[in-house]
Amino acid sequence: MKVSNGVATLELNIQGFALHPTLIWDDEEAVLIDSGMPGQLEQIRTAMNDLGVPFEKLKAVIVSHQDIDHIGSLPELLQAATNQINVYAHELDKPYIEGKFPLIKTDPERMNKEEWASLPKEMQLLYTNPPKCNVNQILENGQELPYCGGIQVIHTPGHTPGHVSLYVKKSKTLVAGDAMICVDGSLQGPVQRTTLDMNTALASLEKYLDFDIESVICYHGGVYKDNAKEQIQNLVERVKL
Repeated sequence: MKVSNGVATLELNIQGFALHPTLIWDDEEAVLIDSGMPGQLEQIRTAMNDLGVPFEKLKAVIVSHQDIDHIGSLPELLQAATNQINVYAHELDKPYIEGKFPLIKTDPERMNKEEWASLPKEMQLLYTNPPKCNVNQILENGQELPYCGGIQVIHTPGHTPGHVSLYVKKSKTLVAGDAMICVDGSLQGPVQRTTLDMNTALASLEKYLDFDIESVICYHGGVYKDNAKEQIQNLVERVKL
């Protein structure tokens, strides 16, 4: 779904669920934020082509955080690329993405026997052999990346320690990752079941108030445009109660 000129979501479907990576582009280059589950490279290629953005234009991938549904197709993407692609992530999630530590939420050692036994065999295999790749660029809070008119980094920990959101300056678009979700046309806070530190995640939402936001892209739920700044303000006030 096109959000504005040079910003769109790539809807990736898997087992009845939709994931929403973000593509940002201009005449010179393209940037992808998150990469779906393993095996979704061709969906990414097709979605880019449908927008008129050649895969070869991709210069960077920004990883909002370490979860498997955000890094899943990244190794395949890098292998398929014919040019150098920079991979960005926050330093607190970098070692997990690189495979130096097991991904926190899918680490078999953190699950009890009943949880593990309830998983389908293909998920057990994926959890014990998660995707991994090198991160060659570190993200810091307040940093501005020099792509497509400027992309500002907002460190929004809680969902994971190194979770980041991105603010696309030119279109006033907030890419929220999993810090917020969009459900039935409304913005909601992080999902408690999948959030490591809920108090920190809720506190992170206040950082959005410093930005002039016209559109929000949630990885789960897609695009929200209806008085976005006001709705974020209302959400922050609600979670403070």
